[in-house]
Amino acid sequence: MEETILTHKLADAMSSNEKLPFHRMLAYASTDTAGNLLYTTVTTFILYYYTDIFGLSVAAAGTILLAARVLDAFDAPVWGFIIDHTHTKWGQSRPYFLWMAFPFAIFFVLMFWTPDLSHTAKFWWALITYLLFGISYTGVGTPISSILPNLSNSSEERIKLNSTRMIGGNIGYFITASFALSLVAFFGGGNDILGWRITAIVLAIVGFALLLFAFSDTREINTASQKSLPIIDSIKAAKSNWPWFILVIVFVFYWLGNASRTSVLVYYTQYNLGSKGFASVLNGLVMMQIVGMLLIPFLVKKFKKSYILIFGMCLAAIGQLLVSAVGSSLPALAVVWCIASIGTGISVSMPFAMLSDTVDYGEWKNGIRASGFLTAIGSSFAIKIGSGLGGWAPSMILNNAGYKAGVTQTATSLSAIKFCVSYLPAIFFLIGAAIMILYIRFESKEDVVKSDLLARRGETN
Repeated sequence: MEETILTHKLADAMSSNEKLPFHRMLAYASTDTAGNLLYTTVTTFILYYYTDIFGLSVAAAGTILLAARVLDAFDAPVWGFIIDHTHTKWGQSRPYFLWMAFPFAIFFVLMFWTPDLSHTAKFWWALITYLLFGISYTGVGTPISSILPNLSNSSEERIKLNSTRMIGGNIGYFITASFALSLVAFFGGGNDILGWRITAIVLAIVGFALLLFAFSDTREINTASQKSLPIIDSIKAAKSNWPWFILVIVFVFYWLGNASRTSVLVYYTQYNLGSKGFASVLNGLVMMQIVGMLLIPFLVKKFKKSYILIFGMCLAAIGQLLVSAVGSSLPALAVVWCIASIGTGISVSMPFAMLSDTVDYGEWKNGIRASGFLTAIGSSFAIKIGSGLGGWAPSMILNNAGYKAGVTQTATSLSAIKFCVSYLPAIFFLIGAAIMILYIRFESKEDVVKSDLLARRGETN
C-alpha cells in the first residue's frame, strides 16, 4: 500500500512539475519543420524531377528510389546505436541537431544541382546524392524521435510536444509542397534546371537555420539513465517488445500509403486533369493534417491511442478512395483530399507519440532504456522503407503501363496513374489499420508500466 501511494505521489509530482515553456516546444517543433521542408520536397517531387527535369527514365528513377531507400533504411539502427552511445553535456540526441545540420543541407542541394553528365553518369549522381541525403536525413530524423522520451516523463506533455512538432512539420510540408513549383518558376524564369537549383539552396539555408535554433533551445532530462549502451543491450531492448514491433509495421504501411499518394499527385493533375498547377493547391491542402493533429490531445482523453490511430488510417483510406469517385471535378477533389489529409494527420502523429510508450515498455520488460535504437527503427527505418517502397511501387506500375514523360498518355497509363493516387494508398492504409488492432491489448498495460518505472526510479534516487 505504501509503495502504491509513493508511486502515485511520484507520478503526480512529475506530472505537475513538467509543464514545458512554449518557446521550448517551438524549438522542438522546428526540428520537424526543417526535416519536412527538405525531405518532403524530395518525397513529393523527386520522381517527377528525375523523369521530367533530370532526364532519367521512369524505370531508372524507380530503381534509384528503391535501391537507395532499402540501403539507407538500414542506417537507422546504426544511427540508433550511435545515439545510444552518445554522452555529452548536451545530452544524447540534441547534439545531432548541430552536427548534422550542414550535411543535411548540402546533400539536399547536390540532389537538385543537375550537372551536365551522360545518362549513365546521371544515374550514378542521382543514386549517390539520394543515398547520402537519406543517410543525413536519418542523422537528423532519428534524434527528433529519440529525444522525445527524454524531454518529459509526462505522457500529456509528450503528446503536446509531439502534436506541436507535427504542426511544425506540416508548416515545413506546406511551404515546400505549395510553393516549390512556384519558386522554381520564379528563380528559373523558364529554365527549370536553374530554378530547381536555386530553390534547393534557399530551402537548405532555411532548414539549416531551423536546426541550429532547435539545438539552442531544447533540453534533455533523464540524463542519469542516459548511459552508453553496448550494441547487444540496445538490441535486447526490443526483445519481447511486441507493441514496438506492431507499431513499426503499422508505421511502414502508413508511409507506403503516404508516399504512393504524394509521389504520383503531380502526374495525376498534369496528365489526368490537365491542370498541373492544381498539384500545388492539393499539396497546400495537406495542411488540413493540422486539424487531425489538433484533435489528438482531446481524443486521447476519451479513447485509446490505438483506436485513434485506427480511425485515422481508415479516414485516410476513405479519402483516397473518394479521389477516384469524384472524377475531374477540382472542387470535389479538393474536399476529399482534405478528408484524407485529416486522416493522415492523425495517422502520422500517433506513432511518434506512441513510440515513447514502447521505449518505456522495453525498459519495463527488459530493464534497458534504448531510446535511440527503438525510435530509430520505429521512425527513420519505417519512414525510409515505407517511403522507398511507396515511391518505387507507383514507378513500376507506371513503367509497366507505358508511361512516357512529357507526352500525351495512353488510356492504360492514365488508368495506372489514377490507381496509384487513389486505390493503392487506400489499400496500404487499410492494411495498417487492421494490424493496429493487435496493439490494443498492450495499451491496457501502460499505466502499470509507468507506475512500476516511477517506483524503480524513486527507489534508486
